[in-house]
Amino acid sequence: MRTVVISGVSSGIGRAATAALVEKGFFVFGSVRREEDAASLVAAYPDHFRPLIFDVTDEAAIAANAEIVSAAIGNDYLAGLVNNAGIGVSGPMLLQPMSEIRKTFDVNLFAPIAMVRQFAGMLGADRGRSGAKGRVVNITSVAGRMAGPFLGAYCGSKHALEAVSDSMRRELMLYGIDVVVIGPGGVDTAIAHKGEAQMGPYDDTDFGKAIRAADGDLIGKIRAGHKPETIGRAIADALTLPAPKARYALVKNRIRDWTIPLSLPKRTVDRLLAKQYGLRPSDLPSSERN
Repeated sequence: MRTVVISGVSSGIGRAATAALVEKGFFVFGSVRREEDAASLVAAYPDHFRPLIFDVTDEAAIAANAEIVSAAIGNDYLAGLVNNAGIGVSGPMLLQPMSEIRKTFDVNLFAPIAMVRQFAGMLGADRGRSGAKGRVVNITSVAGRMAGPFLGAYCGSKHALEAVSDSMRRELMLYGIDVVVIGPGGVDTAIAHKGEAQMGPYDDTDFGKAIRAADGDLIGKIRAGHKPETIGRAIADALTLPAPKARYALVKNRIRDWTIPLSLPKRTVDRLLAKQYGLRPSDLPSSERN
């Protein structure tokens, strides 16, 4: 039975990827921060799933859990590592706390790097193992290619993960390890259906109305996006197809949310977003204009 490690399996994409891979006969080690977060997966797949309890920003914990996986698979190679765990908190770059920005990069960028470094031997860098070499699947986002207002930390971390993934893929060819990027658009998960947001930390700032408009638009696109199961199946394909693409853009309304924004000049997109969200100088209260 081939084995895969997936980070962040308690819900959403990670949980859907676990289901899709178990269906294909894989054994999945899935990371969660608390054991109870994995209880339902343990119950659903007792013979094909084992939780790994750690925070992806804790390098020592990653190393310890890599040892658990190594002991379980013996001399075989790991079939895949899926870096799925991620966070995204909106905020203006001028005002968002630096601690929040750093945490976003820690989870979305530095954690996947640390995970690959710890599991690379099991994927193919350890030439003493046997079997087919494994693959890395890094989950980025449409935000890995396009940056919107108030998501600078998230977009920056995902842009960086795209670049790191390309570098890794070209370096790890030496060991026969492939690296595939999956960049979803909106994914309709439970978090997008939790009701109206409460008073936000930026409501009383110059950006208050604009960030509310941008967040509302983003939530709408998430709710209208792909189901997690679609992304889960794509992850399973990326790990099993004979020759997967280097990057998959899984965007539901592809023309509106991918093709057109990428084809337009950046200044044109700037003007469209400024008008849509109220980010023009004329949108400031009159007493605050220059």
